[in-house]
Amino acid sequence: MAKITSIEPQVKDKSRCSVFVDGRFYCGIKLEVAVKHRLKAGTEIDKAELDRIQLETEKAQAVDKALTHISVSPKTEKQMRDFLTKKGYVGAVVEYVMERLHYYGYVDDKEYCRAYVNSVSNKSKRAIEVELLKRGADKGAVEEALADYEDDEDNILILLKKYLRGKEPTKENVYKGCRYLVSRGYDYDAVKSASERIDEED
Repeated sequence: MAKITSIEPQVKDKSRCSVFVDGRFYCGIKLEVAVKHRLKAGTEIDKAELDRIQLETEKAQAVDKALTHISVSPKTEKQMRDFLTKKGYVGAVVEYVMERLHYYGYVDDKEYCRAYVNSVSNKSKRAIEVELLKRGADKGAVEEALADYEDDEDNILILLKKYLRGKEPTKENVYKGCRYLVSRGYDYDAVKSASERIDEED
């Protein structure tokens, strides 16, 4: 059996409290629920029972919080899981909420990745991949969304010209510009082709 070592009011929401089990933060719960179930410091309790209490009493509120959070902007599954965990919800509640979000179609990493790729046009394929993975998107969903994405040569040419602004269009400076763009994740062949167009214009 685990022991509740302290129950402390939450700073941002006075109607909730933080429950510490064996000296560590375990979950957040409504004060009225803590009182109803006679939870207090020194009480021995099975963690599974504490999970059940939170699931039954707070799953509706957890869903509401998740929907409010995701209504601001689309989120990946990992971002939503992290959000709920930081709010103090136990695993059982997080799983319940994620099941609801999937059911309603509010969380879909494949759709999230497709929408993100369609919304950017000035980033390299590699940069987009890194950003999506950083946001916690499923790797398979990222690869699928980028399957037909190619770095735009016209955009690369614009970026190369921007890099060369104020510089002499020497081969050395063009080469440095190409290295810079490749380091930013742009496809080598597309960068090379753009640099050849610079030479042709000169």
